[in-house]
Order: sequence, then C-alpha cells, then structure tokens
Amino acid sequence: MLSSRTAARLLGARLGIRIGDGPSRDARPRLFLKAEHLQVTGSFKPRGATNRVLQLTPDERARGLITISAGNHAAALAYVGASAGVPVTVCMPTGASRSKADAAAGYGAEVVLHGAHVGETLIRMQELQEERGLVYVPPFDDPEIIAGQGTVGLEIVEDLPDVDVIVVGVGGGGLISGVSAAAKQLRPSVRVIGIEPERSNAITLGLAAGKPVQIHPVSIADGLGAPFAGAWTLDLVRRYVDDILLVDEPTIVGGMRFAMERMKQVLEPAGATALGAVISGQVPIHDGETVCVIASGGNVDLARLGELLAAPPQS
Repeated sequence: MLSSRTAARLLGARLGIRIGDGPSRDARPRLFLKAEHLQVTGSFKPRGATNRVLQLTPDERARGLITISAGNHAAALAYVGASAGVPVTVCMPTGASRSKADAAAGYGAEVVLHGAHVGETLIRMQELQEERGLVYVPPFDDPEIIAGQGTVGLEIVEDLPDVDVIVVGVGGGGLISGVSAAAKQLRPSVRVIGIEPERSNAITLGLAAGKPVQIHPVSIADGLGAPFAGAWTLDLVRRYVDDILLVDEPTIVGGMRFAMERMKQVLEPAGATALGAVISGQVPIHDGETVCVIASGGNVDLARLGELLAAPPQS
C-alpha cells in the first residue's frame, strides 16, 4: 500500500474550484483528496482485510476464508489471503461487475456468482460456509475490519493536522466507522460527514430504526451497495459521525466526471460519491476550512464507463 505520506498527499492540492462564498481566494476552503483508489486492488479494503487475516488462528488459516462482496472487499481479501497463504472463497451477485469478479479470481480466490441481489448472495454464502467449515470475514461489520479501515483516518490527521472536515462515502459503514473513531481521538473538533446514495441507504434506515435493516441496493455505486448496516457500524456511526447526507445518482456521476476532467483520475461510482456531494455544494463547508474527501475506490467497469459518463451533467 502507499505510505501515509504518499497516500494522503499524492492528490492533495488546492483545486481550482470555489466551494464556499469567501470574498478572496485565500478565504476559500482547501480541498484534499485521500487517494485510496490508488491502493493495491484499487480501494481502501486491503487495510481491514489485512488486519483481520493477521488475527487468524492456525486452525482458521487451515480452514480457509469466505466472504460476500460486490467486488472491492472480494478482491482485497483474495489479495491478502494469497499473500498469507490462506485460501479464499468470495460470493458475489450474478450482476456484479465482471472486472471486479475477474480481479478477485486473478488474486487466487474461488469466485461464486449467485443471486440477483446481495440478499440472495448472502444466503448462498452462508450455505457454503456451513458446508465447508469456512471462516467468514465480513466486509464491514467486524471490529478488526473497522480498525484496519481506521488507519485511513489516522493518516489524514497525520498529514493534515488542521483538517476541519472529512467526507466519506458510506455503504455498510466500515470505512466511516473506523475513520471517524480514529480521527476524532486525535482531533476531536473534526467534522466527519458520510455520503450515502439515496438508492442504497442502509445506514440511514438503520439509524432511524435503531437496528440493522435489510435493503436491496440498486445504486450505480455498487461498492456502497451493502444489504444492511451492522450493529458495530451503526453504533460507531451514531457515536462519532456528525451527519449522513443522501445524494442522488447524478451527483455520483458528477463526482466521476469532475475527477476525470479536472483531476485526470478515474474513480468508480462508489469512489466518487463523496466528491460529488462536495463539488455540488451539498456538504456544509465554511470559508477557510481544510476539507479531506476520501476517494475510496477506482475499480470502475470500463465497459460501463462511457455509459455512466454519457448521462447529462447535473444542473
């Protein structure tokens, strides 16, 4: 993975866009991008997977691992498992990105495609886990996974000690749970804002219900398409996250388009969701603040890239 210095600063720069209403250039917010899309496997996910695999007992290593994923966690666990010599099985919906499924297989995992949505995939994964005696490694609702993802927050505060706002795309909540818990220990004043697709809103519904709520996500941001937000992530979000904002699909595409046109970076829809919310003015940001947006993934399916970007820009 990129070092903390490189990862946070690779794209950290003052962008030529005006987010706030400051009267001068010096009063504008400073916007930095945490370049997790340039990590090995193309997302932040190897952080949590590495931490979880390091906790395995010898018996668990011998039994092998299984997980469910729309793609990024699958590739990460496959990569980490191969590095550690631990066999990995990943279950993905049949409609999952072909490039993400191929990436997981390329790293050595057995890929099982099953189900029209992640709810059906989850049932098949549980069947295989029981049949084979495999160890389940959750994509987000696990303390070791969350702690691993929290290293993103540590690096942001290390490299941007004056950071005022951290903006994070939200799926099952593993990334924002770890980032918010870690960052607020070092800088209690930092505001952590989660950005969730309207069509994949497990965190929002779970917070309202006070418990995990099963959903069938249909957003283009498949990397944020968790079938539920778990008890661990809901608790940490409730304790450490300042707000969760919902955004529509054009906002997500707007983030992708901005990254490509203005920054020459390719982000998948999930990786561009937080950026789209910021550049469209939906995140409250004050003049002179230092803002860090986490670009959580860059594994866009090239076969769909033109289709996604062909949509009319948001007015």
